[in-house]
Amino acid sequence: MILDVVYNHVGPGDEALRAFGPYFSDRHKTFWGDALDYAHRGVREWAIQNAEQWVRDFHLDGLRLDAAHAIVDDSPLHVCAELKRRVGDALVISEMEVGDWRPIDEWGHDAQWADRSHHELHVLLTGEREGYYCDYGSVASLAEDLAGAGHDPRRLVVCAQNHDQVGNRALGDRPKPDELRIRAAAVLFAPQTPLLFMGEEYGEQRPFQFFTDHTDPAIAEATREGRKREFESFAAFSGHDVPDPQDPQTFERSKLRPEQGDEELFEYYRGLLALRRRLPPEVSVEADEGARTLRVRRGDAELKLDFSDRSVTFSGRSPL
Repeated sequence: MILDVVYNHVGPGDEALRAFGPYFSDRHKTFWGDALDYAHRGVREWAIQNAEQWVRDFHLDGLRLDAAHAIVDDSPLHVCAELKRRVGDALVISEMEVGDWRPIDEWGHDAQWADRSHHELHVLLTGEREGYYCDYGSVASLAEDLAGAGHDPRRLVVCAQNHDQVGNRALGDRPKPDELRIRAAAVLFAPQTPLLFMGEEYGEQRPFQFFTDHTDPAIAEATREGRKREFESFAAFSGHDVPDPQDPQTFERSKLRPEQGDEELFEYYRGLLALRRRLPPEVSVEADEGARTLRVRRGDAELKLDFSDRSVTFSGRSPL
């Protein structure tokens, strides 16, 4: 059991912390508001002892640090490094900006999310290039990521879907059905540590929309307006009303329906998972940018991904 913990911001409703101590810094800002001031020993202990409590008292196996790149600390020992030392053998996995390898290179973390592979894969299949997707869509870059990008691939967490890449979309829409097999093959054949998002293994098509249950009317309205502003510049969502996060129907629309799942897709995922357990960690890749194809080889198995027709071909060992 790994818990997602947020030590980079507090957000609306932070008045209680402001009233009781110097928790916030006027030197740094985050996307969500004022940054926490980890130069203060008391603030560091507030976060680190919280992490220790989850591990010690609730027996969690590890923690996933949300947006660790937004945890600003100029101290000689970064608070994220000290946190790992203090929780000992518990796993610490960081979400980081693309290209920032401090968690595994400097902080001693066990792993970190490698979002670039998701972004490359997503743009190759959808053509979306708005917002943070604008610099992606390269077969060669995807190949570099799947080869490990110069790091132990087991310490890189990759995915085809996750709560951010689905839930933070304006409508919470999931990948289209004809993308699912090529997405799954790219992630599960790779030597990295795979992450599966709830329902993707059977092709869940119900959205996962951004929903909240704030009881303070001011915070609820601020959340509504913030969601609208976030997508004003996205042409892909023009003409659509961003769902009201406080509306109970937004939550109801997001409930899973596994009984309506695709059994063949489910067996495909099972086969891919069984295959990856039998393959060696060594990987070689070959990208053809013009043909939009990628070949990935591990042991006696080869995977060919064709992004033009969204096809998946196996040679040697097959998951089917």
